[in-house]
Amino acid sequence: MRSRFFGSRRDRLISELLADAILLVHALVVAFIIGGTAYIWVGARRQWPGVRSPLFRYVHLGVMLFVAAEALLGVICPLTLWEDLLRGGAPRSSFIAYWVGRLIYYDLPAWVFTTAYVALAIALIITLILVPPRRRSNSS
Repeated sequence: MRSRFFGSRRDRLISELLADAILLVHALVVAFIIGGTAYIWVGARRQWPGVRSPLFRYVHLGVMLFVAAEALLGVICPLTLWEDLLRGGAPRSSFIAYWVGRLIYYDLPAWVFTTAYVALAIALIITLILVPPRRRSNSS
């Protein structure tokens, strides 16, 4: 199916490149959530000072809460929606789209993702309580 928004070959190429860029951003969000969680949990155990950064911790938790809320409400992720809109129903055919898509999209029932997202959000809230963020002291 061709995109109803982009008719010419040049326009289709641009829309595919934009869709790939959105997919890469989506993959970075996934990496931030997973990598950030691992960093927090390992860093808490090893007492790394960076895991107590309020900015990092609250942004990380906020992103996870957003993802969990989307899943609970049955809302499609805006990044997925924009990517699909730009592809116009066409399959992911570029190298980036194929491999990054395989990395972040799985064919499982929605409840599996919702359960995982909510469980991780709860675990991060508990972690926030057990390993609270701290501002750096200004001692000389």
